[in-house]
Amino acid sequence: MSDPVNTQRRHLLQIAGIGAASLAASQLLNIGTAQAAPTPTNPATPLTPIKQIRAGVLDIGYYEAGPKNAPVVLLLHGYPYSLQSFEEVAPILVARGFRVIVPHLRGHGTTRFIDPATPRAGQQGAIGADVIALMDALNIKTAVFAGFDWGGRAACVAAALWPERCTGLVCVNSYLIQDIAHATAPIPPKIESGLWYQYYFQTERGRLGLTADRTGIAKVIWTRNSPGWNFDDATLARTAVAFDNPDYVDVVIHSYRHRLGLADGYPAYVEIEKRLAALPPITMPAITLDGITDGNFPAGDGSATAKRFTGKRIHRQVPNAGHNLPQEAPQAFADAVIDVATL
Repeated sequence: MSDPVNTQRRHLLQIAGIGAASLAASQLLNIGTAQAAPTPTNPATPLTPIKQIRAGVLDIGYYEAGPKNAPVVLLLHGYPYSLQSFEEVAPILVARGFRVIVPHLRGHGTTRFIDPATPRAGQQGAIGADVIALMDALNIKTAVFAGFDWGGRAACVAAALWPERCTGLVCVNSYLIQDIAHATAPIPPKIESGLWYQYYFQTERGRLGLTADRTGIAKVIWTRNSPGWNFDDATLARTAVAFDNPDYVDVVIHSYRHRLGLADGYPAYVEIEKRLAALPPITMPAITLDGITDGNFPAGDGSATAKRFTGKRIHRQVPNAGHNLPQEAPQAFADAVIDVATL
């Protein structure tokens, strides 16, 4: 019987249109700059309809497109964003033969906790476990994991702890598993200042502020994170609908308090967090991306995280893109998903 992982990888190679010779030429770390591509001629449209499925502790809302028997890619959004960050990426990938799954992360959109008593955890172990629970519910054995911000972290967690489920990783800002044991170590002031909301959310005033004006806080973060992105009110409004989730504030606040070591993790994720504390490597093929105009995380050459990738890995810098890279440079993000098949 054929190995399903290898069978899917061969299928992905056919999609990419690149033969075995290019595999031999791939290097462990290949620093490059992705070419800026023009925005597709068709205007972005909301990812609808949204389906629902029970997966683990959640009833997850997700968008799906593409052939049922095609190689799967999971597109995972960040905070304060939504699955609409992939409104241009998804159709590009479907056109290239992928089955695309784009879920609302916990606390966002139509995703809900099944049991009202379940803790509204936002910690990294929880969002990583959600990826695997969704795959199990949809009977998906393997997939490419691709994301940014929270979604990039969820992708890294799931890829590192369940490598047999991941055929390739695409992640903005490289390796995103949090080293919580060293969370109090200071970083350069210029970067610290951009993380104002993370410190704000440690306070009760921050919780009340987020409750009172979710969209206003998102707009300030977007402007700082992506100074070259001229988003309009309609784009923000399409995303802000996802913030109306009743669990949004609790999940967001716990996420930022836990990552700085100021809130305990929940019992369901103790073993996962123990494994993450060792900063496990990414063993499958990976392409990592930095937006050159990211207002919070200066674009690097990938070398700072190179030791965290033990499989073949390429790092690219993407011009004219900030932190919300899939929405700002959809072609570059989609290209990374397609190209990871060749590593």
